[in-house]
Amino acid sequence: MSKLSAINDEADFIQRYLAPLAKNVAGSYGLNDDAATLDVGEGYELVATVDAVAAGVHFFADDAAADIAWKALAVNVSDLVAKGAEPLGYLMSLAFPEPPSPDWMTGFSGGLGAAQSVFKIELAGGDTDVRPGRLSITITALGRVPKGKIVRRSGAGVGDVIFLTGTIGDAGVGLALRQDEALKSAWKLGENESNFLLNRYHRPKPRTRLAPVLQRYASASIDISDGLVKDAGSLARASGAGVNVNCAALPISEPTRLAVAGGVAAETLLTAGGDYEVLATVPADQTQAFAQAAEVAGVAVTEIGTMTEDKNIVFAGPDDAPLVFQQTGYDHFS
Repeated sequence: MSKLSAINDEADFIQRYLAPLAKNVAGSYGLNDDAATLDVGEGYELVATVDAVAAGVHFFADDAAADIAWKALAVNVSDLVAKGAEPLGYLMSLAFPEPPSPDWMTGFSGGLGAAQSVFKIELAGGDTDVRPGRLSITITALGRVPKGKIVRRSGAGVGDVIFLTGTIGDAGVGLALRQDEALKSAWKLGENESNFLLNRYHRPKPRTRLAPVLQRYASASIDISDGLVKDAGSLARASGAGVNVNCAALPISEPTRLAVAGGVAAETLLTAGGDYEVLATVPADQTQAFAQAAEVAGVAVTEIGTMTEDKNIVFAGPDDAPLVFQQTGYDHFS
């Protein structure tokens, strides 16, 4: 990012690039105040989540500014979706190692605008500064659910059926491809397959249309940010139960199948993370209704296993033997 050439101060910066993203939020006050107000409506509860993304950890410093913006918002909206929440607005803190160029900010605000349009959420306020270190974007996303209807990760019961949205492993494979372009030919990927995997890494798409379906049918839910094995374990521990997943049932995209045929370890698909799909548990007598409602919402769901009483986290391979993982998923502290 090069030094600013056309932005003289922070107020100008905010009004030029960020205020347009808040124009439809009355309580944002045009980003001219120190706080925002949001009306969540009578009979609703506010749901809040915060996630930060940083260069060198969640994205590459030279990624397109629009992709960085999209991911920063998507990872937060994904948490709202997993709680069954309707997005309302978000607060954002931008920390730059040096002032960004106008071109970079145009791309960044454009990426945010595109994500806002898809996720049905808008900027309500935030903060900007320049300080030593890496580019860091922290977003607090706000949503609402009818009172008492939040879907927690602790509600799964023994015998509940486990569902997974979309396909798993694409982001991890896309990351490997982003790191080494030569893998495209090694895996015999065409342009469409390559672009699909890279897009799954750069621009995750939270299943926003599934939120009301989860609210109605799911006993527990979590988004897949750190890896399917790790996040399934988190849900199981919170619920005081175990997990038994049939790996043969896992939904895998065709581009990822090509990558596996080219040498990608199956473990990568289960532990790499970054897919931001939803893992949900549904009482056995509600599975058909849940699947039908998800189909109507336009979200593909796949039954992959059940919750068990023994509290073990089991991912069964082709011979039904439990798979052994060197690591279960991404951990910031490991």
